[in-house]
Amino acid sequence: MQSEHTFKQYDAELESVRAKVLQMGGLVEEQIVNAIEALIEADVSLANQVIERDHAVNALEVAIDEACTTIIARRQPTAGDLRMIMMMVKTITDLERIGDEATKIARVAHKIHEADRLYSPRFNEIKAMCVQVREMLRIALDAFARLDVSRTVEVARQDMQVDDDFRAVTRQLITFMLEDPRTITMSLEVMFIAKAIERIGDHAKNIAEYVVYMVKGKDVRHITMQEMEKETLQ
Repeated sequence: MQSEHTFKQYDAELESVRAKVLQMGGLVEEQIVNAIEALIEADVSLANQVIERDHAVNALEVAIDEACTTIIARRQPTAGDLRMIMMMVKTITDLERIGDEATKIARVAHKIHEADRLYSPRFNEIKAMCVQVREMLRIALDAFARLDVSRTVEVARQDMQVDDDFRAVTRQLITFMLEDPRTITMSLEVMFIAKAIERIGDHAKNIAEYVVYMVKGKDVRHITMQEMEKETLQ
């Protein structure tokens, strides 16, 4: 009975940590949405809220990291459980970095709208990129929650599209700067935001890859799309 009780406690500890990772994922997704809304709607107060809430993301990372360390020290997990814990530790690192990128976007949004500049950029492409990376993060977190690799390849494909979109936005902004030097400051700020969104896509892809490692025991970080499709379909 004692042994069964211990196993139940152990499972409860792992499940509690998993729930916290998903809570952190939800908070980070909200930070992305609010940062972009602050940018597009010129909402300085919302930008400030995103900046202030970054500490909550960091606090969750620290709490989850400590919980994982405690489980490893006390339970000495092996095989699948150890993979699960390592996946969670890596996932929260990427989530924290996504939170950092959202904060960067909020800071630039604040700067752009406080400056009240003559040239106001169009954010259509930025908004489209943001919708895509948010969807990537949602799919990656859903894969994590369900331990289901069926849609992880979709995240990798979307990441390639986001990279293409980032390059297209960069080319467009360079053209603006060359045609009218007065747009240089604003164009560089928009480029900085586009890069932050592109990095969010990279982190979402990383999370999807950790799920594949957890479920399949295969490291798919440096393989082709075709090889990844093969691994996730097996």
